[in-house]
Order: sequence, then C-alpha cells, then structure tokens
Amino acid sequence: MKRVFRRAAPAVLATAAVAGLAAFGQAGASLFSLQQSVTLPEVPAVRWPVGSGGGARPTLTRTPDELDRLQATFRPDPNAVELPLDYENLPYDDRFVFVRIRFEPPTYRRTRSQYWGLDLKWNHDYPWGEQNFTRILAEYTSIEMHVGGGSIRSLNEAELFRRPFAYLCEPGFWFPSDQEAENLRAWLLKGGFLVVDDFFRPRALGNFLAQMDRVLPGYDAVRLDATHPIFDAFFHIETLAFEHPGLPDLSPVYYGYFENNDPSGRLIVIANYNHDVGDYWEWSGNDFWPVALTNEAFKLGVNYVIYGMTH
Repeated sequence: MKRVFRRAAPAVLATAAVAGLAAFGQAGASLFSLQQSVTLPEVPAVRWPVGSGGGARPTLTRTPDELDRLQATFRPDPNAVELPLDYENLPYDDRFVFVRIRFEPPTYRRTRSQYWGLDLKWNHDYPWGEQNFTRILAEYTSIEMHVGGGSIRSLNEAELFRRPFAYLCEPGFWFPSDQEAENLRAWLLKGGFLVVDDFFRPRALGNFLAQMDRVLPGYDAVRLDATHPIFDAFFHIETLAFEHPGLPDLSPVYYGYFENNDPSGRLIVIANYNHDVGDYWEWSGNDFWPVALTNEAFKLGVNYVIYGMTH
C-alpha cells in the first residue's frame, strides 16, 4: 500500500488549555501550572545563512585530536560487564514525570555499552538525558514536576495511563506485540502524547512506519514544517534546519500523527527522524556538542512537553 505523506496545514496556537488532562483521572488539571506571563533568559536561536544573511551555522567539525578523544570515549570497554539496567520508578502523584517507554529489542541486536551496561536500544541517553532535560524544563516553566530523572514503563503497564507524556527512542528496533500496539493506540486516543526520537536511515524509518500502521491503522504520517503550533508552543523555533549529533550528513525530518487522522486537529505523536535530540540532552554537561545546537534540542523538548500537556 502506498504511503501518503502530507504537509500539515499552518496553524496558530492561540491559547494553552488543560482540558485534555481530565481524561487521565487523578492527575487532572493540577498536573501542571504554566505561567500566563513569564520572562525567560535570552536563549539565542540558531540561525543558518540563507543567501547572504543569517549568521554563521554551528557545526560538528572536529580536529583530529578531538575526534581521537571522542572515539576513545565512546569505544566500548572490553572489560565491561553486561548487567541488566537497574532502575526504580517514581511513585505516583500529581506531578509531571518524564516517562521512557521500554520494549524488548531483538536478541541479536543486544550489545554492550560502557554507559548503559546492556545496550537495550530503548535506554539510549538514559539516565542523563532525562536528568538534564527535566532540570531545564523546571527552570524555564512552572510545571509541577519531578526533577532529575523519570520513570520507565512498558506499553503493557496500566500505570502508563496515569501519565499523559512519554518518550520512545530507537524505533528501528521496536516490534510491539499486538497487545502493546492496542494499548498504545488506546493511550494516544485517550489523550496521551508520544515523542519518538533517535532513529535514522530508511530501514529504521520503514520499521517505525510499519509498527505505527499497527498502532494506528489507516493513519498517515504527516511531514511537519516550522508553521505547526508545536514549534511555537513555548519557544519560537524559526527553522527546523538542524544537525544530527555525530552524523552531520543527515537532514532531520519531523513526522506527526494526528487525532482522527486530521492534520488540523490534535497532534498525538511527533517523530524526530534522522535526529537524536536525546543525545544533545545527555551530553549537555560536556563539551561534545556546540552549545547553540544543545540549546535548540532543549527548546524542542520543552515545546513538545508544553504542546502535549495543553492539547
């Protein structure tokens, strides 16, 4: 069946509402409190040259010495022990929690990492990604939230239905069961908002689209542009030109799925294809990536949360 990609119609987000939160029961409208008027520190936007204007573009170009250092840092430790990921979920209350979706990766793709122990694909950038991102989210907004981490949930856990926002990475290795696909569909249509991140190349995109066909049969993946309200939900993001961390030859593309398959309605899934926003979050405390690019990744994340929590 031919897949149809449609461009979302331009729209303006006029107000921030919390009606969608009522569907999540006890969380209700107290789940977050967004300031009506907020003064933010200046965060310089990344502007790339168009014609003769726009300023200099931040790049990931490295000297040979810097590349050697990075390669040594990321090279797997041959003496590392393959341990299962150890984590403890936050207890339920009415504060916002960053939820990461875990899934069972193909056994043949399990590899060892000096950072994550057993590389399970869904745990990429954990835990530093959410630790750093939730601190930024708390700093720039007045969301009542847990700072410095998050929770990990599978699509078969009823607890997921108490949380309206979730993050899933590496969907090229994501093969949900029929029950998991059904649960995700119910969660999305109940009011959930899913961010999909950290996948590139056609094979990964093909698998993501195939699995989403099972989750939302008959729905189209819509290519988003900078006019969509999600890119103006909190920070005004003028351009979607960006660079994948470590793979500057890639051009990120943002795909969305909409409630009732209607691009003028509520966005329920956003997917960062050819991108890895979480990697910028993870390494923001180091000097691996340019600050301007890291800032843009944080701005995207804040906008995603605000949009998801207000629609």
